[in-house]
Amino acid sequence: VFVFPADIISTVEFNHTGELLATGDKGGRVVIFQREQESKNQPHRRGEYNVYSTFQSHEPEFDYLKSLEIEEKINKIRWLPQQNAAYFLLSTNDKTVKLWKVSERDKRPEGYNLKDEDGRLRDPSMITMLRVPVLRPMDLMVEATPRRVFANAHTYHINSISVNSDYETYMSADDLRINLWNFEITNQSFNIVDIKPANMEELTEVITAAEFHPHHCNTFVYSSSKGTIRLCDMRTSALCDRHAKFFEEPEDPSNRSFFSEIISSISDVKFSHSGRYIMTRDYLTVKVWDLNMENRPIETYQVHDYLRSKLCSLYENDCIFDKFECVWNGSDSVIMTGSYNNFFRMFDRNTKRDVTLEASRENSKPRAILKPRKVCVGGKRRKDEISVDSLDFSKKILHTAWHPSENIIAVAATNNLYIFQDKVN
Repeated sequence: VFVFPADIISTVEFNHTGELLATGDKGGRVVIFQREQESKNQPHRRGEYNVYSTFQSHEPEFDYLKSLEIEEKINKIRWLPQQNAAYFLLSTNDKTVKLWKVSERDKRPEGYNLKDEDGRLRDPSMITMLRVPVLRPMDLMVEATPRRVFANAHTYHINSISVNSDYETYMSADDLRINLWNFEITNQSFNIVDIKPANMEELTEVITAAEFHPHHCNTFVYSSSKGTIRLCDMRTSALCDRHAKFFEEPEDPSNRSFFSEIISSISDVKFSHSGRYIMTRDYLTVKVWDLNMENRPIETYQVHDYLRSKLCSLYENDCIFDKFECVWNGSDSVIMTGSYNNFFRMFDRNTKRDVTLEASRENSKPRAILKPRKVCVGGKRRKDEISVDSLDFSKKILHTAWHPSENIIAVAATNNLYIFQDKVN
C-alpha cells in the first residue's frame, strides 16, 4: 500500500484532561480529535474520538542564507492547561514554534450599523436609526488561529518542546542548545544550555530530548546521544552548562561492540507524573531512573532484545537510527513504547509482567480484543509466534500517547492512528 509521505504521523499528544488528542504529520498538519460524550441511548460510545479540527500549522520554507529547505513536518505538539473555553497548544517543526488557539463559535452577530449583512460598508449619511446587534445561532465552527510565532532562535533542528509548570514559560531544544521562552515574548529567548564546542570538529555528543519537571519550575532534564541524562537547576546560574545531577550507567565491557555508541543514544526522556522518576528510551531498552540515584537505573526493560543479532542489517537500512518514544500511564505504574512490525510493548512496573501488542487493521475492529504477540528467535516456532526474520522493519511505532487518567492509548503506525481502551466490564 503506497503511503504519501506527508500523511505519516510524526507526533501524538493528549491534552491535560484527555478529552482531546492531537496528531501532527510530515505535511505540517495538526488534526485534533475530541472524545464523544456519553449519551443515554448509546452508553458504549463513550470514549470514541472523532475529528474535531484540522489545520495547517507549518508550511515548507527556504533559508536563503544557508540554502536550506526547512521541512513543514511537525516534530512535537504540547498542550497548555485549559484556562477558559478555548484550547491552546504549541506545535513545532525544525525551526519555528507556534502557539495556536483552538476555539468554538456557534453564534454570529447580526444587525451591524455601519455595514450591511454582506459585510459591505454603508454610507453613514444613509443611516437614519441605530440598531442593536443580536447574536444568532449558527452551525458550530471550530477555528484554529495562530496567537504567537517563536522563530529565528535555533541554528539546528528542534527536537523537543516542553511547557513549564509555571505555565508562563516553555523551552525548546535543538541538537546543541536549549532556549527558554516566555509565552508573551516572541522576539527574545534565553539560552539556558549550550554544548556547542568552540571547534565543531571536537563535537562528541548532541542533545536528543529535554523536558521540564512536572512540579518544580526550576528543574529540567536533557538527554544526549552518549546515553547520559543531565538534571539542571535554573536557580544555580543563568546558563545551565554545569548540571546538578548526571545519570549514566557504566557500560559492561563484555557487551561492547561497533554499535554500542549508536544503540546507547537516548531517543526520549520523560518525567513520571509524580516527578520522582525519569524514564529514558534507547534503541533496545527502556530505563527508569530514580532522581536520587545517579549511577544506574532502578529498572531496565528489554524492548526487543531479539534484535541484538540483527544490528548489522539494521545499521545498513538506517533503522538503527530510529527514534522511539516512551510514555507513562496516569499512575506511573505501566510504561509503553513502540517497536517494529507495528508492535508496541507495555511493562507493568509492579508485577514485572510485560506484553507485546500489535496495531493493525485486522485487530482494529470496534470491541476487538488485542491478542498478545510473541517473537521467536530459534528455529522452532509455535503457531501463534512470529519469527524474528519475518518482522517488517518498515512498519514501526515511534509515537504513542497515554490518556492522563484512564487506560486509553493512542498509537501512531505510519499514517494510521489507533486508539485502544481497556474493556469495560
